[in-house]
Amino acid sequence: MTATFGNGRNDRMRRILGVIVAVVVALGLWAALVAVGAREGWWRPSVAARGDAVAFLAWAEGRYAAESEGNIAIALLEGGQASDSWFASHGRPVDAESLFQVASLSKWLTAWGVMTLVEDGRVDLDAPVSRYLTRWQLPEGAFDNDQVTVRRLLSHSAGLTDGLGFLGFGPEADLPSIVDELSDPLDAYPGRSGVVRVGARADGTWRYSGGGYLILQLVIEEVSGEAFNDYMRRAVFAPLGMSASTFVDPDTEHLAEIFAADGSEAVHYRFTATGAASLYTSAADMTRFLEAQVAAPGAAPGRGVLSAETLEAMRAPEAYVYGLPVWGLGESLYAPNGAGGFVIGHDGSNFPAINTTARLVPATGNGLIVLSSGNATLASEIGGEWLHWQTGKVGLDTIVLFDLRRILIVFASGALVIIAGGVAFVWFGRRRVRA
Repeated sequence: MTATFGNGRNDRMRRILGVIVAVVVALGLWAALVAVGAREGWWRPSVAARGDAVAFLAWAEGRYAAESEGNIAIALLEGGQASDSWFASHGRPVDAESLFQVASLSKWLTAWGVMTLVEDGRVDLDAPVSRYLTRWQLPEGAFDNDQVTVRRLLSHSAGLTDGLGFLGFGPEADLPSIVDELSDPLDAYPGRSGVVRVGARADGTWRYSGGGYLILQLVIEEVSGEAFNDYMRRAVFAPLGMSASTFVDPDTEHLAEIFAADGSEAVHYRFTATGAASLYTSAADMTRFLEAQVAAPGAAPGRGVLSAETLEAMRAPEAYVYGLPVWGLGESLYAPNGAGGFVIGHDGSNFPAINTTARLVPATGNGLIVLSSGNATLASEIGGEWLHWQTGKVGLDTIVLFDLRRILIVFASGALVIIAGGVAFVWFGRRRVRA
């Protein structure tokens, strides 16, 4: 009798353990399915029918009306050429020639400047960056500074842990030198280290580093012997026809107002880290920049500034998050484009409410530019919807910024069903045994 009772109890325990294992496995499979579904946009309806640019712009206009008290410039490209645009402002009118401070979108242009020096043979992508620096050097730390190469700086994979994020300086403040800013940045975002040093092993992991792009700004000056803005205007902007673009001293007649999120006019912050955070450009100039990424009748990709081979190399994965490719050489890899490559581009955010994005599908030449202030996330939201509208995919940035709550609800709903099913199986199994 005792043995029979013991065997019955052991059988029940084995059944319960088996159900627990099955539930855990089912939860893992469900989590994987939810992750795939989030990336594939299963729970995200498209804001417009594929190819209907009028409907997409109408949706974007509605988001601006509902979410922003500032200004915005939107430009679309189709087949590598400008197609549609839309402009709005609660202050002075803006148009295709209005200059916006575009925050970290600046880095994409800075990367082009670095790659011109690579093509000229004056910079080796895989050499330690210290080879090109005389005015400043990385401080010694627990990791080898030689792991900090130009390639890794471009892709945020050099192991720098500064987390910058620059706040900038008010109009009355004296700007520190590049060397002072690298040694002791006074305008780091709150909660960020701000110390430009090697704090991790360079293992291909993406760690965002504005300090890395400040180093690249210094590299351009050291190697070229010119001021950063002078070199960029001569080597990149002028050949591409970006005549209004500049990192310093924008034309005040064309400078768009900068708004805070409440619609008030915001302080115009200036930066030492201009290559990381303070390009001034227009929708018209950024359209020329995106057009230069793809071939056109009688014009090769790169427009003589960079070669087609270099552009392809910049779009190849260099840095990863959770095993997923997220960054090339100066370019964000938002999602696969369905043609063997990626949708590329860059977003930007500056305090208090500047937000910008420029995105391109190189395989089709379709692109988007959004320059805005008055809402800290609107341009990125529009960019994420455009990506989904173009490709059916959802970028990791959009998932984290805008879809996480929805995805957690979907996962939690399925998880409750799985757990409830496991409990019910155990419960009814016990009833059958008793019967």
